[in-house]
Amino acid sequence: MLANLKKLGPGLLFAGAAIGVSHLVQSTRAGADFGFGLVWALLLVNVFKYPFFRFGPQYAIATKESLIDGYKRLGKWVFVIYFLLTFATMFTIQTAVTIVTASLTSYVIFEFQSVEIGNFILNSVQIWTIIILLFSAAILIIGRYKLLDRLMKIIIITLTISTLISVFASGINTEQPFDFTQIFPDQSKWVFLIAFMGWMPAPMDISVWHSVWSLEKQRETEMLDVKSSIFDFNIGYVTTLILGLGFLTLGALVIYNSDETLQTSAAGFSAQLIQMYTSSLGNWAYSIIGIAAITTMFSTTLTTFDGSPRVLERTTALLSNFKIERSYNFWLCVLFLGTIGIFFFLSSNLGTLVEVATILSFLTAPFYAIANYKLISAKHVPREHRPKRNIHILSWLGIVFLIGFGVWFVTTL
Repeated sequence: MLANLKKLGPGLLFAGAAIGVSHLVQSTRAGADFGFGLVWALLLVNVFKYPFFRFGPQYAIATKESLIDGYKRLGKWVFVIYFLLTFATMFTIQTAVTIVTASLTSYVIFEFQSVEIGNFILNSVQIWTIIILLFSAAILIIGRYKLLDRLMKIIIITLTISTLISVFASGINTEQPFDFTQIFPDQSKWVFLIAFMGWMPAPMDISVWHSVWSLEKQRETEMLDVKSSIFDFNIGYVTTLILGLGFLTLGALVIYNSDETLQTSAAGFSAQLIQMYTSSLGNWAYSIIGIAAITTMFSTTLTTFDGSPRVLERTTALLSNFKIERSYNFWLCVLFLGTIGIFFFLSSNLGTLVEVATILSFLTAPFYAIANYKLISAKHVPREHRPKRNIHILSWLGIVFLIGFGVWFVTTL
């Protein structure tokens, strides 16, 4: 067991990338609007996406190549589609998670009181957005994978403990009845349902990041094999599921059936979230909720800021047939500038930004699901590392689920 614990890393990076807007914003909103009524959606999407996320590290360790290399095996058109999807969505994803991180940090530290040094307002969300991106870039450029791996273990432990304490405390203090009746939302809420499942537990392209992180971990320690990589993944995946249920529970117990309506702006949502939890649980909970919220979003900001440049570094190397020196830093810079650009245009409406990003993630999920399944089942994967029959069946059901819900949503718009 101790040897397995030392191998943990990529699975926790997956958890860090997954537990963010999908949990803090979407899961909380699901609980706030529907109580426990959407637990079915959270569980189903986690079950049906499971094999396709697992195939990322499983394929990487079994074949010693990332899913990016695998996509090229499937055909140039698959590879090009992946590149275009990544480039088209990475700015929106990074902006959405960074805005929430900056807003929460600004509120928790300063409670939106004006604090000025010279001409700078320290509690400005704009200032904090730039600070967080620069801080994340420094961590990634200086420490690269090793520092990210070690830091994420601390963040995920802090996040899990503080969130579970908050859930336990809200359960003790609430006067709300526990109603677990499951519901299917009215048509006016169908957009939210698809958006909720789009990033629950994460966008499907994170499976590609996970395959790259797994190879980085294996280069760091030769002890990582397919069995331990799946163990590592399962730890991270179960953590995302538990915390998804945790944030939904917080929304259901603290906000549901209250007179409050969740704000759509990043700043308004951040303030409202912290205030409602604190007023319900007591002032003592302010630090716990604040730590849980900030660590949730910073872990996502950091891992997404690493994931996109890392996969684009490999993608451009394969497209050009040679490795471009320091292309990771180049893509990190591109992502930084693109995020800042989108931020200044769309920061006033967090809801729209998250909605667009999450719906796109759900509609593109079948592409990743089918591609990952074809790769892990391919002849170049050692037979002993191909999926067992139960995973095959779950994969087929998952593909039907993702395509079916996507077609249903598009045809009922």
